[in-house]
Amino acid sequence: MADPRIFLCIGATKAGTSWLYSALSGHRDVHLRGIKELHYFDTIDAGKEARRIAEVEAARKRLVRKAEAASFFARRRIQARIADHEAYLDVLREGGGADAPYLEYLRAGAGRRAVVGDVTPAYALLSRERLAQMAAMAPDVRFVYLLRDPVERLWSHVRMMAARRAPDGVLTRDRADAIFRRTLKGKEDQISVRCDYRRALEALFGAVAPARRHVGFYEDLFEGPGLDQICAFLGIAPLRAPKGVVHGGQSLEMRPEQRAEARAWLDTQYEHVGRVMGQTHPRWQPTLAKV
Repeated sequence: MADPRIFLCIGATKAGTSWLYSALSGHRDVHLRGIKELHYFDTIDAGKEARRIAEVEAARKRLVRKAEAASFFARRRIQARIADHEAYLDVLREGGGADAPYLEYLRAGAGRRAVVGDVTPAYALLSRERLAQMAAMAPDVRFVYLLRDPVERLWSHVRMMAARRAPDGVLTRDRADAIFRRTLKGKEDQISVRCDYRRALEALFGAVAPARRHVGFYEDLFEGPGLDQICAFLGIAPLRAPKGVVHGGQSLEMRPEQRAEARAWLDTQYEHVGRVMGQTHPRWQPTLAKV
């Protein structure tokens, strides 16, 4: 039996990647491990293996505590995730940054499933050269990149960071406004770099052949053709889109003046997406009209 094809969802952050991971995890032809974001290649490139090992170990310990308090059937599911974390720790500790241990980890337990994968939005920040290496690590590696209205994606990311930085985890207007202002002033690199669709698309298009890459729209995932397009691209049967969102975040309306500022700041992103995709998504038009 041939090795399963490799599916890499490389972003964008806050553009439906968690929802896609959840949806494909339930597909009979897809095998995804219990860690959504493996962060393998960005960890290796940054030389932060020790930090990533500590993160995965901390997550494993949280799962152990969760399993201790869970019901019998829930405990079995959690224990499977614990085993995934332990196996991945072995890859990080002993793999030396090579492709083979990573691929072996993705494939372990796949059985006869056609696709195995890794959903790590941070891979969109990798260089063209690294993406080309990833594309060549197996005979059939396919990349998915999801685009979301740049202003909506930015504000979702701001809200997420504001909640994370709050001592009690509660999103507040003042904290979100401060992070938004800092982002537009170039002082929130972890947000602004993920706004750069142009750089990510140029790297992806320069590294990966057209037949091995798919760029879709967040706005099509939940009620449009987006999930069917991804399934067709991966060569698997269509899947009914699950209801609801995953990691949707806490609600907070963007002020009109913030929307106008963000729209101007992100103008080159709208322009580039329109050029390389042939058009921007119709649901981006209300943002584009408010100039």
